Amino acid sequence: MTDSSHLTLMGLALDEARAALSTGDVPIGAVITGPDGSVLATGRNEREAHGDPTAHAELVAIRSAARALREAGTDDGWRLEDCTLVVTLEPCAMCAGAIVLSRIPRVVFGAWDEKAGAVGSVFDILREPRLNHWVEVYPGVREEECGRLLSEFFRARRQK
Repeated sequence: MTDSSHLTLMGLALDEARAALSTGDVPIGAVITGPDGSVLATGRNEREAHGDPTAHAELVAIRSAARALREAGTDDGWRLEDCTLVVTLEPCAMCAGAIVLSRIPRVVFGAWDEKAGAVGSVFDILREPRLNHWVEVYPGVREEECGRLLSEFFRARRQK
């Protein structure tokens, strides 16, 4: 069930996605909230900006959140227990793996990725029963808006 905080947080993720446009990156944005519900970290695609194939929005946000928890002296800093990840596009296999390994218990996403999605479209890594961590998933939050941003980006890219 989607709640109003998911809608608001997806707005912040969409802001991050739009910011990725300034570097020519695919407009995908992410936000991670801490156990108290406040924003712990944000991220956006930075593959083009840094020439890094792993610089997906989710990984940028996960790295930032882990760093923030470590600096705050919270346990070891890499377990993002009681955090929520909000991202504008269904995570890929790489990002889904990182979500499982960082122990994020909740993921909220906007648009489905029928070609590379790993949260139900092509694979379902976050709810794979053979893994040691499972994730609550809230799909389709502001789906049309998230999908439109990506469609417009790729349409403009094809026209160039």
